[in-house]
Amino acid sequence: MSEVTALLYSQFLWLALAAGLIVAAVSGPLGCFAVWRRMAYFGDTLAHSALLGVTLGFLLHLQPTLAVGATCCGLAVLLVYLQRRQKLSVDTLLGILSHSMLALGIVTVSLFDINVDLLSLLLGDLLAVSPADVVLMTAAGALIAGLLFYLWEPLLAFTLNEELAAVEGVPIERVRLALMLMLALLIAIAMKVVGILLITAMLIIPAAAARRLAATPERMALLAALIGGLSVLLGLLASVLWDTPAGPSIVLAAALLFLFTQARPQKH
Repeated sequence: MSEVTALLYSQFLWLALAAGLIVAAVSGPLGCFAVWRRMAYFGDTLAHSALLGVTLGFLLHLQPTLAVGATCCGLAVLLVYLQRRQKLSVDTLLGILSHSMLALGIVTVSLFDINVDLLSLLLGDLLAVSPADVVLMTAAGALIAGLLFYLWEPLLAFTLNEELAAVEGVPIERVRLALMLMLALLIAIAMKVVGILLITAMLIIPAAAARRLAATPERMALLAALIGGLSVLLGLLASVLWDTPAGPSIVLAAALLFLFTQARPQKH
């Protein structure tokens, strides 16, 4: 028990908690749009490009989060371009890009013999978060939150009915691109928290849990952020008490909260 008490007073644990709560605060509302627009596969595609971003960061001597963010944003722009030029379905494009980016990242790591901790990339390394990481996450989280607040109404209109939104003057292509870029930034900062394999789960599960409890889009976004924050708290506590990996523990906590919400009566 004394070791647990010492951990609770350690700086790295509070940094990990701060980083996790920042990601939860923005992934909850943004995850609602991913659920409403069925964009889980898009999140996986961006997450798979994170390995390539980390590799480019090492080659160009860039901070990994910045490199991953730039790579994910570039992939989001490419997807928007291909959607407009190709007659392939979105699922097909996402499947091509997802596996191509993952393969390119692995081949690049092999070619340049880069020493990358694949386990921490895949599952996250939340307890190794530094003050600089928290500052960067705070800046990116504030940018995402500001864009969400500014674009909330156009995003809702775009999500409910694209054709009607276009008639009402909503710039559909710009709103779509903004949503994809926000998801790309989120994935860049969430990689440290839950890893490449679990990013989409952290994006989708709290929003899906909140959907059953909320009567309005705004309430669902708020509840999703709260459920994500509670998942971070419970996951970190489990990691400290039972020495389990922090990222998977957070996602498992979110999954348990989701199951709990399914036992509650649905709001109308």
